[in-house]
Amino acid sequence: MEKQDPITPDSEKLVVIWSSGEREVALRTVLLYTYKSITQGWWQDVTLIVWGPSAKLLLEDSLVRNFLQKNIDSGIKVVACKSCSDDYEATEELTGMGIEVRYVGELTTKYIKSGRHVITF
Repeated sequence: MEKQDPITPDSEKLVVIWSSGEREVALRTVLLYTYKSITQGWWQDVTLIVWGPSAKLLLEDSLVRNFLQKNIDSGIKVVACKSCSDDYEATEELTGMGIEVRYVGELTTKYIKSGRHVITF
């Protein structure tokens, strides 16, 4: 169960669902936007959900992995879909990168119902 943050209102929290396996989408939109969002103070709290082909891209592309690590180091919470990571045989590697691996369907639903802002790439 995820701990609730009593200080930051859900209206200041962003959830980014990253499902694209395209490198340019990862580097030019997803990871750039999430990084800028937290470092520039656009959002107080940013969660990135790695879902589907994006997990496979992380395994295959070191530049994407490095940029994701920069996001994690800046304070962005990253969660990967367990079902997808198991399918790609990536669970162990993603966990080793500091990514929380869990089933994300219910989590995503909770985020939406709580009033967090959600965007997808």
